[in-house]
Amino acid sequence: MTAGPRSAADSHDVIQVRGARENNLADISLDIPKRRLTVFTGVSGSGKSSLVFGTIAAESQRLINETYTAFIQSFMPSQGRPDVDALHNLSAAIIVDQERMGANSRSTVGTATDAHTMLRILFSRLGTPHVGSSLAFSFNSPEGMCPDCEGLGRVSAIDVDQLVDVDLSLNEGAITVPGFTVDAWYVQGFTQSGFVDPDVKLRDYTPEQWEALLHKPATKVKIGKMNTTYEGLVVKVQRLFLGKDRESMQPHIRAFVDRAVAFAECTACEGARLNPAALSCKVGGRTIAECSAMQISDLAEFVRDIEEPSAAPLLATLCATLDSLVEIGLGYLSLNRESGTLSGGEAQRVKMVRHLGSSLTDVTYVFDEPTVGLHPHDIQRMNNLLVLLRDKGNTVLVVEHKPEVIEIADHVVDLGPGAGPSGGHVCFAGDVPGLRASGTLTGRHLGHRARLRDKVRSPQGQLSIKGANRHNLKDVDVDIPLGVLTVVTGVAGSGKSSLIHGSLPGRDGVSVVDQSPIRGSRRSNPATYTGLLDPIRTAFAKANGVKAALFSANSEGACPNCKGIGLVYTDLAMMAGVASVCEECEGKRFTPEVLTHKLHGKDISEVLAMSVTEARDFFTARPARAILDRLADVGLGYLGLGQPLTTLSGGERQRVKLAIRMAEKATTYVLDEPTTGLHLADVDQLLALLDRLVDDGNTVVVIEHHQAVMAHADWLIDLGPGAGQDGGRVVFTGTPADLVAHGDSLTARHLRTYVGFLTMAPAR
Repeated sequence: MTAGPRSAADSHDVIQVRGARENNLADISLDIPKRRLTVFTGVSGSGKSSLVFGTIAAESQRLINETYTAFIQSFMPSQGRPDVDALHNLSAAIIVDQERMGANSRSTVGTATDAHTMLRILFSRLGTPHVGSSLAFSFNSPEGMCPDCEGLGRVSAIDVDQLVDVDLSLNEGAITVPGFTVDAWYVQGFTQSGFVDPDVKLRDYTPEQWEALLHKPATKVKIGKMNTTYEGLVVKVQRLFLGKDRESMQPHIRAFVDRAVAFAECTACEGARLNPAALSCKVGGRTIAECSAMQISDLAEFVRDIEEPSAAPLLATLCATLDSLVEIGLGYLSLNRESGTLSGGEAQRVKMVRHLGSSLTDVTYVFDEPTVGLHPHDIQRMNNLLVLLRDKGNTVLVVEHKPEVIEIADHVVDLGPGAGPSGGHVCFAGDVPGLRASGTLTGRHLGHRARLRDKVRSPQGQLSIKGANRHNLKDVDVDIPLGVLTVVTGVAGSGKSSLIHGSLPGRDGVSVVDQSPIRGSRRSNPATYTGLLDPIRTAFAKANGVKAALFSANSEGACPNCKGIGLVYTDLAMMAGVASVCEECEGKRFTPEVLTHKLHGKDISEVLAMSVTEARDFFTARPARAILDRLADVGLGYLGLGQPLTTLSGGERQRVKLAIRMAEKATTYVLDEPTTGLHLADVDQLLALLDRLVDDGNTVVVIEHHQAVMAHADWLIDLGPGAGQDGGRVVFTGTPADLVAHGDSLTARHLRTYVGFLTMAPAR
């Protein structure tokens, strides 16, 4: 049979990007092959995310949204069209990013992957005694949830001593809850309710008054001429604070909640979340709660041993989902693990499992550094999954820095040559051998290796951890040497974060720079977040003899039309809203009067438009220069001072936080994967920064998978040997040279390969 003529439908085999200008993209045009694996490389801030996420994926999702009616679109997030001349041959894009999954206590790994749903159906079909439908095994359904804790597995108890000072009266400020000052409306509701005497010290209240102050349920009352609702203080605190996502709270509110609220395991269900009927039903001698608490790798074996022909298709699907979780390196988790407790890398891999089992094909999958949080041992598994998605006929676009992932690409797009205004160009597009020979920064660094230290630094004491047993840790005792660079290694799930974050924060002089996102609005930027804006405003005020408040876009000097944002958001009723540059201030955010005030010939909007590098030349005096130097030290010289924090990548956010922490004069710095988002060429700069911190007399502890950081360490603590219940032990402590020469752990094998042990020359 001879092949027929090529159909017009076969001609759409590349995504055509023409004239892309989103953020710093320099009017670039390129073709990206479809149904292939394309990796996008380049230094931080070179424009990778602007091209992949901000242009290709954003336009695909916007076009899909436009197929809905105007009425339905009004309920969807508004998405403006990316700044690009043309995009052709797009397919539906699915973004698998590192955004943490919602912190809703009812969402677990099991519910997020549908594995728990399949388990519920299994128990409703095969369980004895028979209980009922699958909803009878759902802790999110009234049919299955424990009535005492409503399916949460824990109950909250409020410490009243953290809410009030009993030695004071209400009028003297007895209520110590944040925001409950004597003149606040909340407190007025208590003092004028008539239920309690506002001038009597709380310790002298009668039992009836005490009950009314703390626990009275919502009751209609009249205060002055206003009809309102009175509720006891404990009731109010539960309503105002306990129903909210902890991570979205302001820091001082979060600290109050942590002090005032204690969560205890529900005694009725013993944390299992389900009612007695659901917990009485068993399959293979186990309840559904016991199955959910098992390590996923063990659960997969348990399910595989169930022999029941009537449920064979369901068992096969459940096994495939569990095996995918194991294959992706998440076998150490359990299905009852709350989604909100997963790291960004873990959340991304859980989302990935949903797509591996999908019957959809010809989809564009977009990944943001899928190797974050992965040990070199786990990266090979991730590569296999990316190839699997491609081989199903999908287009796979990956933003990545790790050479192990770049090596498997069918096509590479290298952006640069620099960051910010110096980036946004396509430096190379082609295959991996072509990249290696291209002479670009990425091409030159593909084979770059950090070397082991010739001479490690001597410790100046030790920080002891005794009996650590958080999560999977097996009563770990370990000493962290002071005055040196210690790197904590081990496969994902081996217990690194549990050991360090469970033992060091809260100790004197310890400053933790973790992966948690910066909470900020579109008004927040590096200048406001780092405190740099204060000396800038002071300098402008002093030079012009006016108030410093004029030079804040959140205060007196703000353009009244756009309220200091620089953009005007127009609501088009049923259509998506549109953001347009403010016509009054032309996007400069300030009033014309403020812009007449100059500092060394520049107005405030021109200063905020500078990059950190430009601003360092402009501000030579402390304290502005000191803050700018720290931002440059952490590799953020390209960042704009007025760039909204919402546009920063995860790696950039972490390095902004590191710059701030460096000013706190801590003596021990704890960093969690600081290489996240760093180009191979930038890792050397990070290593120099870590050396500088240690040489200044500090202790630096880094949780890291990057072999360059491991090789550069003075001391290694390797956890394992595996993940989850197979980990939680210290399998090695010593110098990197000792590990390479004598170690037998997974870390040892990969570090040995990385440094090329047999031909290695130590660094001088």
